[in-house]
Amino acid sequence: MNLHFLSGLLHLSDPTLPIGGYTHSNGLETFVQQRIVHDRVTAKEFVENMLRYNLKYNDGAFVKLAYEAAEHEDLELLLNLDHECNALKCPREIRQASQKLGVRLIKIFKRRESFPLMEAYEKAIQNKEANSHYCIVFGMYASLMKIPLHQALLGFYYTSVAGMITNAVKLVPLGQLDGQDILFSLYDVMEKVASETIEIDRDLVGLCNTSFDIRCMQHERLYSRLYMS
Repeated sequence: MNLHFLSGLLHLSDPTLPIGGYTHSNGLETFVQQRIVHDRVTAKEFVENMLRYNLKYNDGAFVKLAYEAAEHEDLELLLNLDHECNALKCPREIRQASQKLGVRLIKIFKRRESFPLMEAYEKAIQNKEANSHYCIVFGMYASLMKIPLHQALLGFYYTSVAGMITNAVKLVPLGQLDGQDILFSLYDVMEKVASETIEIDRDLVGLCNTSFDIRCMQHERLYSRLYMS
């Protein structure tokens, strides 16, 4: 991968990208308030389980599928993937968060370069024919920017893991170095899950994570909240 691809990947997967990701805990706030996540060990367990058993079969899988559809400039398939992703996001807050992040990602990266396929997808969003999910947009841009699929998935998992760890540091709370140690410990897991996602069985995409969905729904009714989801 040359420096041009690397620059695009670093920008696309930057955890500090101003799309509003920092306002969402993806249900972690509920896990913390219920004392399921309460220290460094349980925080690592939460992040690793999310990576292995949720993201891999859901958002990560849709990054891969959207990437491949964009390679073939298949807008119809992208719209079908978008609707499938929307249907799988049962918790309202998680569904809305994903849509908002996707729209903001487009607003940033269309300033860099205009792609006819992305313009058509954005028009579909405006016509309420698409839902603008972040993982779909991420996969499309990674493909259109010619970032190799494995590196794109690794970047997607890295930004997701870094965000969850940042939230855990604030919510549990943990020390900043505890958060960095968790990140170090998940390097090999991210690499492995990225490789597994490329070979994922299509029938397993959307694998249900009941506990995660329930905790996300409960977040809507927490007595006090720091995060939007």
